[in-house]
Amino acid sequence: MNHIVAYITDSLQGLYPRQELQSLAMIVCKDLLGLDDIDIYLRKDIKLSDNQQCLLEQTVKRLKNHEPIQYIRGTVDFYRLSFHVEPGVLIPRPETEELVDLILKENSGPVRVLDIGTGSGCIAISLAKHLPDGQVDAWDVSDKALAVARGNAGRLGVSVNFAQVDVLGVENEDDKYHIIVSNPPYIAEKERGTMDKNVLDWEPDQALFVPDHDPLCFYRHIAQLGLNMLVSGGRLYFEINQAYGPETSELLNALNYKDVQLIKDLFGNNRMIIATR
Repeated sequence: MNHIVAYITDSLQGLYPRQELQSLAMIVCKDLLGLDDIDIYLRKDIKLSDNQQCLLEQTVKRLKNHEPIQYIRGTVDFYRLSFHVEPGVLIPRPETEELVDLILKENSGPVRVLDIGTGSGCIAISLAKHLPDGQVDAWDVSDKALAVARGNAGRLGVSVNFAQVDVLGVENEDDKYHIIVSNPPYIAEKERGTMDKNVLDWEPDQALFVPDHDPLCFYRHIAQLGLNMLVSGGRLYFEINQAYGPETSELLNALNYKDVQLIKDLFGNNRMIIATR
């Protein structure tokens, strides 16, 4: 094993699963230190500069504190695009890429899209990139998230209309959309005990958690708004908590949405719901 990889894995032993340790070590070596992966695999005697050595030690220290590697890198790859992320902004997940892929497989042309709870802008920007004839609006309640999302849109060369909106405070909206998509907060407070420190200690509670007594509050409110904001035949696309798949479907059926579909992700978990106005 390369001595730099060994230093990283030995320093973090017991804090991360073995497979994750190997992945973290390669990310640090390649993405942060700029080392050639062939040199690493061939176990060449790589000598770090003083700046590289300092960066390596700082990175290991941050990883020991369970800071997500995405925040340390400052970027995350999502739907073949690179997004800037930083503390205070939710880190995009692979499951959310599946939601984007589903929308793009089912829609094209000059559609109007609203992304509610945009975070880093990963959904809105990915859709805007692949729907060049469409119009994409995006809401978030967080100043930090909107600043990051606007920066991502600028770097990736797409036009998205961002607005600071607390969706739970919106009672009515006259704009009409073909698509409303949302990956809202959906983790019940009672689930905190099952979560990793790199999520609990670093990612924003506001983007993660909902009250135990009303875990579907965002879905209910957005779906009610959709009754007026979606054109006839328009669709809701939700990422959901796998624990509340049937309940979320029942909610949408009760509001008279049609063709409600509960869809599993690549891991076999209930993760997405589609409903037609």
